[in-house]
Amino acid sequence: MPTVRIAPSLLSADFVRLAEEVRRVEDAGADWLHVDVMDGHFVPNLTIGLPVVEALKKVARRPLDVHIMISNPLDYARRYVEAGADVLTFHAEACAEPRAVIDVIRAAGGKPALAINPNTPIERVEPCLDAVAMVLVMSVYPGFGGQKFMPEVLPKLTALRAAGFAGDLEIDGGIGPSTIAAAAQAGANVFVAGSAIFGAPDLSARIGELRRAAEAAAVRTAAGAR
Repeated sequence: MPTVRIAPSLLSADFVRLAEEVRRVEDAGADWLHVDVMDGHFVPNLTIGLPVVEALKKVARRPLDVHIMISNPLDYARRYVEAGADVLTFHAEACAEPRAVIDVIRAAGGKPALAINPNTPIERVEPCLDAVAMVLVMSVYPGFGGQKFMPEVLPKLTALRAAGFAGDLEIDGGIGPSTIAAAAQAGANVFVAGSAIFGAPDLSARIGELRRAAEAAAVRTAAGAR
């Protein structure tokens, strides 16, 4: 059974106090730090870029899980790994030859991951499952935080596990106490949560709540498969 990982999305952090927010969420039990990069072209929003990733790497004690929602991942993949991305996720919809991007990420020393939007079938990533460390299934359309979870994407998680993918399977979008168990039961083990964590009065309690719900659901799924 893959290890459950909670990856708070820094998109929901207080950017004025970003270093403090990183320390606060790490102390609360975060496994990874999820960093959303948006270019205003592939998605209709602009967020952080290379300088902020470099700055985060200087203060982070947890791996940086960098999700680049950009139109030209091949042009920037090496630079984001060099800036500090431990896991670098790019979108299957953004490039015709994902293996070229995967090769660049690996050569730079990062772990490559592929993401798909809610309307993208898993067939777009299946040819590369042997080459990536993680697949990210979006449970909202990327671009803005705080969106409602789309349960119709859950069969993709199940299908990816059924196809034999044993790597990390991440879900991002609307993840919180009411949705994480269903995602874990479907096969996810890495959970990105933004407002559900940073909006909670007690970060440690919320991360613990999410972890327990995901682990319990994963145990139930494993028991049912035997």
